Amino acid sequence: MAPMFGSHLSIAGALVNALHDAQALKLDTVQIFTKNQRQWRVRPLDPGAVRDWCAELNRLGWADRVVAHDAYLINLASPDDELWEKSIVLMREEIERCAQLNIPLLVSHPGAHTGSGVEAGLGRIAKAYKRLFRETRGCNVMMCLEDTAGAGSTLGRTFEELAQLSALIHEEAGADAKGRVGFCLDTCHAFAAGYDLSSEATAQAVLEEFDACCGLEHLRVLHLNDSKGAMGSRLDRHEHIGKGQIGLGAFSAVVNHPRLRGVPKIMETPKGKTPKGTPLDTLNLNRLKKLIRPPSDQGTDVVEMKGKRRTSSGKSASRS
Repeated sequence: MAPMFGSHLSIAGALVNALHDAQALKLDTVQIFTKNQRQWRVRPLDPGAVRDWCAELNRLGWADRVVAHDAYLINLASPDDELWEKSIVLMREEIERCAQLNIPLLVSHPGAHTGSGVEAGLGRIAKAYKRLFRETRGCNVMMCLEDTAGAGSTLGRTFEELAQLSALIHEEAGADAKGRVGFCLDTCHAFAAGYDLSSEATAQAVLEEFDACCGLEHLRVLHLNDSKGAMGSRLDRHEHIGKGQIGLGAFSAVVNHPRLRGVPKIMETPKGKTPKGTPLDTLNLNRLKKLIRPPSDQGTDVVEMKGKRRTSSGKSASRS
């Protein structure tokens, strides 16, 4: 299986336009916002727009791989009850919209505790998902908890924190959480958070660390972004592939990893065109594709972690 590449594309004009643009860019998948990501108010999805989107999704055969990203306003970790309630309502809308559009993967930043502390913030998120999963039973949408650069009081900077959050959600939501919690790993965020992605070898070690904490089998989305900021800067600023502080070897480690071939790899790099009219997404896509090695050269890639690892529920389990 070849690596699966996509990009975050605009739904301006019509939802289905993102699928048309992705096909024109020769991508394998796409990520979208299902609404204006900076507004609390939400207009219901137009039935015609839903019909057109789903028809094109089925024609492309992408029903199992498209991704949505939730609104930036949502903060399920907030200690402020009013903001917490508003966030739950908007997140429920995000989940329901994904279900209507047959989008199986919804990426979400965990949130920010804004002074209440890490443990309190993680607890608020877990309690929010207890409600959300109960209220959206039957929605075949997996929440993909995304790592963050760690600026301010944002949660999810470390893999351990993501694993802890997943375990808390499973503890709070019980059976309602089964099959509904995964992870999204953003290369820019990880690098800015302090994970060494300067070479293929160090990136491979980072993937092994993620596997030990969270389990690569639960990694459902990858965000492939270079970083304007230095390692450990906590600066969330995306750059074009090969033009930032992350080594190209790190992207090689990801695109050639046998356990990640079927994971959607979404570019969130700056948009636009060259003076000659070439989409910048095309340049980034080409740089990534040039890193792909023939199957015979990929071998088995990352060596399995020895001993025990954590499952998505946070419990230890032995590898077979």
